Amino acid sequence: MLSDEELKKHLKKWFGFDDFRSGQKEVIQSILDGKDTLGVLPTGTGKTLIYQYVGKMVDGMVIVVSPLISLMQDQVDRMRYLGEKQTVAITSNLSWVDRKRIIKNLNNYKYVYVSPEMLSNSDVLDAFKQHKISLFVVDEAHCINQWGPDFRPEYLNLKDIIINLNHPTTLMLTATASNDVVSDIKEKIGLPNIETIKYSTNRPNIALAVDTFTSNEDKNDQLLYLVNKLMKPGIIYFSSKKVANAVCEWLKEKTKLNVEVYHADLDADSRYRIQHQFISDQIDIICATSAFGMGIDKDNIRFVIHYHMPANLESYVQEMGRAGRDGKQSISVILYKEKDEILQYRFIDDTIPSEDMINFFYDHYQQLKNNELDEKADLINYYFQRGFTKNEVINIFEGRRNELVTSLNQMLGYVKTKGCKRAFLLRYFNEIFSEHDENCCNGEGTQLQLEQMDLVQESKSLNSRPQNVKWQSIIQTLFSK
Repeated sequence: MLSDEELKKHLKKWFGFDDFRSGQKEVIQSILDGKDTLGVLPTGTGKTLIYQYVGKMVDGMVIVVSPLISLMQDQVDRMRYLGEKQTVAITSNLSWVDRKRIIKNLNNYKYVYVSPEMLSNSDVLDAFKQHKISLFVVDEAHCINQWGPDFRPEYLNLKDIIINLNHPTTLMLTATASNDVVSDIKEKIGLPNIETIKYSTNRPNIALAVDTFTSNEDKNDQLLYLVNKLMKPGIIYFSSKKVANAVCEWLKEKTKLNVEVYHADLDADSRYRIQHQFISDQIDIICATSAFGMGIDKDNIRFVIHYHMPANLESYVQEMGRAGRDGKQSISVILYKEKDEILQYRFIDDTIPSEDMINFFYDHYQQLKNNELDEKADLINYYFQRGFTKNEVINIFEGRRNELVTSLNQMLGYVKTKGCKRAFLLRYFNEIFSEHDENCCNGEGTQLQLEQMDLVQESKSLNSRPQNVKWQSIIQTLFSK
């Protein structure tokens, strides 16, 4: 076991930092001790540094399973910028020739990023099996729980993939996971005795607010008020690409702000351009779906607004946690119109195959197997090909539907609670919060809160404030005149 002094010495030498952020040292030490480890660390902790650091300490390759191509490419670019030239991502964006060349020459790379779908390809997996894998990393590990059963089932293959790779030391990283989600991740990944290092989800520098409306007109008026008053940059999250597009154009007409939209329907070049313009402060506000944000290396986001209610508290904490990574005061606002949850209930219906659909697939498989399958049929086929019976699949998706509805109801409970929102949020993540006062979170609407607390005025830098200053004073830094 390395001493703290030795660990810090390497940190300074390789990365230029004098000390570790919360949880980094503990996770690194656990991995170096040969323990499979799940790190639940706050957003902005610097999780990439953990496996980059370990990679410098061990022989062999580091595989990083990552959920998004854009995220993988950003991480590769960042690693190379930091001097890790032996870094590559194997993605579907590569030409067949380039992919084959990389796979043939895997020995030239130290850090290899790959999606669970790509790693499920037998040729790719066989190529990895020919090399020494020292560390197997699952980045954004909550995707195993959130996406595995019904969106990207290849996440469920990771259990067998780890076995096929002769069980290299495994590291899983996420910013949000309740005790139940941690247990589910361990079960699905097949590592029940994995070392869990969990730090608080609380981000005390992010003010929490929910505004409730009876009409879209009132919601839009409040949105316009907020984007004009709040310091930039900021992110507005939407559950609908159509609405994201419409509100983006509306904000361009109503303000002088530089506003862009980001979602999966944009081509790769546009997504790359917008993402990097936002990182370099050329864009004030991004109107985005959940496709935006993972891996964004930007510490000065001052606000995150949810135009639509998120589907669950894990997603909410992931997204609102992209604000204030520099430790300065920021704000998270949910704009809730009565019955907004209906949209999320519809998404559940659109995502989960019904019992009738499962019956039809199993009864007519011979006629269907040579046809192109839609997303739901393809999902059923994943389980069919692995020998699940019709009743087993029905039970799986019925259970999953119940899980999603329960998660949505918990999100709705947060939105509608009259008590302390921070306490509600942390209680869900099995934490206790007892520091609430009348300024912890709003209960009567953000606009009223701002007026009462005179939040539209500038204040002195947060860097010089004493720790016991009330929120009425410190939150003023959120706004410009």
